[in-house]
Amino acid sequence: MKQKREDIRNVAIIAHVDHGKTTLVDELLTQSGTFRENQAVQERVMDSGDIERERGITILSKNTSVHYKDYKINIVDTPGHADFGGEVERILKMVDGVVLVVDSFEGPMPQTRFVLKNALNLDLPVVVCVNKMDRPEARPEEVTNEVLELFMDLEANDDQLDSPFVYASARNGWASLSPDEPGTSMEPLFDTILNYIPAPMGDPDGLMHMLVSTIDYNEYVGRIGIGKVESGILKEGMEAVLLNIHDPEKKRKVKISKVFVFRGLSKGEVKSAQYGTIVAVSGIDDIHIGDTLCEDESQGALPFVKISEPTLSMTFSVNDSPFAGQEGKYVTSRHLRDRLYRELNTDVSLRVEDGDTTECFKVSGRGELHLSILIETMRREGYEFQVSKPEVLFKEINGKKYEPMESVTIDVDDEFTGAIIEKLGKRKGEITNMFSGASGRTRIEFYIPARGLIGYRSEFLTDTRGTGIINSVFCDYAPYKGDIASRQTGSLVAFETGEAVAYGLFNAQERGVMYIEAGTKVYAGMIVGKNAKAGDIEVNVCKKKQLTNMRASGSDDALKLIPPMTLTIEQSLAFIGDDELLEVTPKSLRMRKAILDARLRKKAMFGNKN
Repeated sequence: MKQKREDIRNVAIIAHVDHGKTTLVDELLTQSGTFRENQAVQERVMDSGDIERERGITILSKNTSVHYKDYKINIVDTPGHADFGGEVERILKMVDGVVLVVDSFEGPMPQTRFVLKNALNLDLPVVVCVNKMDRPEARPEEVTNEVLELFMDLEANDDQLDSPFVYASARNGWASLSPDEPGTSMEPLFDTILNYIPAPMGDPDGLMHMLVSTIDYNEYVGRIGIGKVESGILKEGMEAVLLNIHDPEKKRKVKISKVFVFRGLSKGEVKSAQYGTIVAVSGIDDIHIGDTLCEDESQGALPFVKISEPTLSMTFSVNDSPFAGQEGKYVTSRHLRDRLYRELNTDVSLRVEDGDTTECFKVSGRGELHLSILIETMRREGYEFQVSKPEVLFKEINGKKYEPMESVTIDVDDEFTGAIIEKLGKRKGEITNMFSGASGRTRIEFYIPARGLIGYRSEFLTDTRGTGIINSVFCDYAPYKGDIASRQTGSLVAFETGEAVAYGLFNAQERGVMYIEAGTKVYAGMIVGKNAKAGDIEVNVCKKKQLTNMRASGSDDALKLIPPMTLTIEQSLAFIGDDELLEVTPKSLRMRKAILDARLRKKAMFGNKN
């Protein structure tokens, strides 16, 4: 018989990127007494990865717990970026309610709709937290109305429409039930969670049943499965059966060696855990996300949410440039294959397939950021490889070509709206909504093919002088919208192998923007800059000035070189063309032609007419 566990609450924090989820969790941990009074705690403590801290975004969901009064509240901090939506989709199966965090000025954004839709589909209760109330331009009443409109758009039921609203400033450490009165602590939010998020239900005397929602890894104990015990008691050393609802053939007996529960930011080993508890189990080598652990095979596998399909793909291949193997620790196809397939264990949104040859692999993900984070993670681990230009994954439906579409929300100063509309219009974007605020900024919503956004974000920052905000989320598949004009500029390609010198760069910079500086080692076929016009130009950046006895007034003055533009991974992927590759090593990013030899390139372009 099912009973409630009143001493526990399991809740996920969901929101659009940069609306303050992780900072809110920091404050909940602090005010619940998780940290000692004199303990030094870094900001955004839940963003434990180096890349997460550098970029200020959450990439992987994290588990923690706080004790408040006589209750234990298990909290899952989830990513806010659309490219990591797969993390959010599966984590919601582990909780009994969500806290939806919304910025008090920006209001609901594309990802807010995405995460809320998932929560409502699972019939989860929602506590709305209007955060950043300390912002001078905060507009809590309007944002509250916008959130209620979003609930109605998503066809929420009556109970969900009655969701409580809490107003907070996570940065200043307070929450309040009124938008007009600042609070003094986070107690109103804690109390609202206890009152509104239901206690987990389960059968204490039933057989043990648990769904694995996420995977962790420890070099000492191996793979660790994390999930919520749905019924019964999970014990250390118990025999269990491993099942998977999407793979009926996966059926085997396993032994659970250790059981952990979350205590603050760490895991604590326990002998057993009752139903309703979020636990971590070790001792099962090939446990995967979506697997079910149960005592008896007859219990069957628990249902697992179907993760949205990838929309972009690129080819990862072994580095075959003249500088291959000089900077990386892992350089062979075996290393590359093992690493990519290992990523599938923890990233449910990723797809990896063997390529046409043993040296390359097709990797598909949810967006540019999703794939670029994987590239950055691998290069930091010592991998050396090369990747192709991202390509959109098309579908054929009823004999017609369909492509992935995105919903894009843009916030810009009024003066830049014309340039934005013109640029996205050329990329087949359609305006679905547009309104101006009193602050001199305009919000424009577009419906645009995913391929129209490839490479646009860096252009967008230039066009808006760094003041614009752009957010996108996958919408659906729609009939192919037609060709989109490709890159209007060409590449400056190194003519010979050697070391770039000031004299060669001085002559080359007249052709366009340089990407390298004097002293950089280059090879023939490497891209060293962007041509100001269409078409590629070969330049000799290694060319030195001829030494003669002749001198002329002023000619031997120091050459003035324009500082080179340094590109990030995302900017490099946006720049490279179909016949170009990005070489990635732990120390360098080099763009290059797929065919390095100039003669062979021309033959491939024009056909061998000999």
